[in-house]
This record gives sequence, C-alpha cells and structure tokens, in this order.
Amino acid sequence: MEGLPVDFSHPAVRDYMTLIRLQVLTPLSLLINIAALSICAFVVNPSMGTIAKQYPTVITPRPSAVATYLIALYAMQLGYCILLVIARKPETKQTLIKGPGFPLVIANWVMAFWAICWIMKWFLAATVFQGIILACLLYSNLVLLIYHRPTNKRPLDTALIHAPMRFFLVLQLSLIFPLSLFITLGLTHTPSAPGPPEDYDLYQWAGFGVVFGTNFLGWLVVVFRRDIVWCVAATWVCVALFTMRPKPAPVYITAIVFTVLHPVGLLGSLIYSKFYQDNSVSLPGDDTDHPGLHNGSSTQAGRVERAPREVEADQVWS
Repeated sequence: MEGLPVDFSHPAVRDYMTLIRLQVLTPLSLLINIAALSICAFVVNPSMGTIAKQYPTVITPRPSAVATYLIALYAMQLGYCILLVIARKPETKQTLIKGPGFPLVIANWVMAFWAICWIMKWFLAATVFQGIILACLLYSNLVLLIYHRPTNKRPLDTALIHAPMRFFLVLQLSLIFPLSLFITLGLTHTPSAPGPPEDYDLYQWAGFGVVFGTNFLGWLVVVFRRDIVWCVAATWVCVALFTMRPKPAPVYITAIVFTVLHPVGLLGSLIYSKFYQDNSVSLPGDDTDHPGLHNGSSTQAGRVERAPREVEADQVWS
C-alpha cells in the first residue's frame, strides 16, 4: 500500500474509500438483518411472535402491522443500497457517507443480534442493543437534518436516504425500544391462553406516558418540519397499537387520537406555509438590499446558502 502512487490521507481519497466500503458493507448488513429476523420469526420455536404473546404489555402492537412496516422499511433500505452504487452527484455521495454511513451498518447488525436475544429471552441484552440502534439512528438523522437537509433538487436523496432513516428511527423510538424496556422492567401482564390477559390494564399509565410522549414529540416534528415520512410512520405505529386489543383506555384512546392528529397536523402545517407564511411584501422599483424587502423565496434561499456545513480537513489545513 505504501508503494501505491495514491495519497490515502487526502480527504477525497478517504471519502472514495469510505463509499466503496459502504457499497459492500451496507447490503451485507441489510441481508444479515433480514435473514436474522426472518429465521427468528418463522423458523425457530419459540418464535418472536410467541415470545411477544408470552410477555404481553400495554404497548404490544399487532404483529401483522409491524411485519408490514418492516417490509416497507427493508424495501426502502434496498433502494438506499442501489443509490449507493448509482450515485453520481458529489452532494449525494457526501450525504451517503456523512449521513447514514456506518451507523446504518451498525444498526442493521445490532438489529440481528437483538432478534437473537429476543428469542433467547435475554431481554436486558435486547434492550441494550435497542439502545445502541436508537443512538446510531438519532446520530444519523441529526447529521442529515443539520448538514444534509432534504431538497427538491435531489428527490432521490429524499426518498432513498432521508425517508428510510426517518422510518427506521420512528419504529425504534416509538415502539421497539419501549417494548423491550417494558419487558425488561417486568411491566408485563399475565398471559392467558386462549384469549387476552385478564390484567391487561396493569401499568396503563406507564404505557400512556410512552405513547403520549413519543407521539407528541413526533407531532411536533410533523407540524414544525412538515415531515411527511414521520407522519406516515407515526400514524402506522399508532394503528398497530390500537388495533391490538384489548388495550387500557388511556393507551387505546391516545393511540386513536394521534392517528388523527398526525395527518391533521401535517395538513394544517402545509396549508399555513402555503397561504400565510410567504406573504411578505416586496416594493416595486426598489433595488435596495434590505432584508425586510425580500420576498419569501429569496429569504429562504438565503437561509439555504447559510446552512451549517461540515468542516472539511483540506479546508482547515490549506
């Protein structure tokens, strides 16, 4: 390697090598994730669904809804893997490297380990793994939000990079991590087969706190950022919750309310931004550069130009 006429310390070369590694490791991690969850759900006995029935909680979702959610998530990640290979724009490559990058690879691998711990009933380890996944996804989504914001100029970036990461984050934040935590802390019901548990209203206020807290946070994101992906994902999770009966009233009603509030909040935010936000007045014939005379589009463009940027090593030392 030392004899090659390539400077591997150059930032551009490092980014290129990172992209090559991601093109190999990301599809591999996704394959491991899908294989592990499929085997643990359909092959082994007891399966993941059986374990969930043995440890029912107030926030246990409908399995079919979660399975459909995961299929959609895996389809999005497959599109992300394709984009890793076909990406040509430098901005897209930087988003792939600096945004999801290796945290997504780690999250997929850890998700496979979580499935194994789940069927082995190692719930403490499963919760720790879920915490690692949540930390990786939070980091990636914050980087995407701050340094690589979605833009209409690159719709594939929005659909295949931002959407899968947001979809993955909502699932972990609103459902899987709290569910693992509830089981680890012993906040479960006494299973009764056949039929629902008799003490299903135990720990109802803890469940209410989780459902309300995560959905209220998501509702704020939907309203203030007009986040369509978060709206769809959060609504999907709410439907998965209230369709799994029986549920205590605080959890059941809260899930139904936010099933309505998420799309209504998104619609209201879109209407407000369309008709009430961009209503500033521009005086004709005046070419002054005062910011108060700029229209909404120019002001927004100025904000985009002043958006935060990651520090490049070659700019620091040049």
